[in-house]
Amino acid sequence: MGQGLPFSMQSSSSGNASLDEIRPPSLARRVRDFLSLIWASPTAMFGLSIVLIWVVLAILAPQISRYSPFEQNYTYINKPPSAEHILGTDHLGRDVLARLLFGARTILLLGPASVFVAFLVGIALGLPAGYYGGWIDETIMRVLDAFMAFPTILLYMIIISALGPSALNVVIAIAIGGTPGIARLVRALTMDIRTREYVAAAKLRGDSDLVIMLREILPNCRGPLIVDFLMRVGYAAFYIGTLGFLGLGLPPPTPDWGGMVQEGHTRMTVNVWPVLTATLSIISLVIGLNLFADGLREESMRYQ
Repeated sequence: MGQGLPFSMQSSSSGNASLDEIRPPSLARRVRDFLSLIWASPTAMFGLSIVLIWVVLAILAPQISRYSPFEQNYTYINKPPSAEHILGTDHLGRDVLARLLFGARTILLLGPASVFVAFLVGIALGLPAGYYGGWIDETIMRVLDAFMAFPTILLYMIIISALGPSALNVVIAIAIGGTPGIARLVRALTMDIRTREYVAAAKLRGDSDLVIMLREILPNCRGPLIVDFLMRVGYAAFYIGTLGFLGLGLPPPTPDWGGMVQEGHTRMTVNVWPVLTATLSIISLVIGLNLFADGLREESMRYQ
């Protein structure tokens, strides 16, 4: 496999390889190769463009909207789009555009944060399970199987119902729900990589198991893990919206796309704009993240 590619399984030693061939690529080289991989995939570029649009809109939310997402105007309730309120107002007279843009901040922060926590825990469990095998593997996998027995959304509902709706608890719930799948992926990758020659060479050098797992195995798992991370951020965005719709997301009056749908779905005959714009926003962000991940996966498979 090509050594310069970010999704390649790179060997730390080779029988007749020169020093340049076995030296790990620099961080700048890895970033450049990763960007080249994105640029080579129209699907990934299109998905990334959608995500970046939402990132820019979220960052510039105070400049784009003249209104606060919490500002209520009871003389201007459920109004259609106009020059003063581009996307109209909701049942409390709040500007829909402001709540949409500030709601993007919420979902763009909580989604990656929850998946990042899930990856930290999943890696911590999957690496030793795949590396050692035996009773360690069986114990970890059986505990994770117990969590996977619950339907995902039901597990989230149970956790948040017990802890209460808040941003932190949403992150905790999604992290717990995502950990088993991540741990299984890391375990499978580790079981394959641990048989490679450079892992055996590291053992002969006297490296500890922890060093081998973190320096030899984990870096060579990064390709599939990056793709899986992006896919899970899209799923997290969807679940955050779903929890908000069920009243288990962020407590009011925090701007939340799912909460906007929940608040407005009973008033759609009067005012459809809060529900329509929030729904389309969730759909576009999830599609963008999934296209980005699919494009990276398809392009990286060409070099395997």
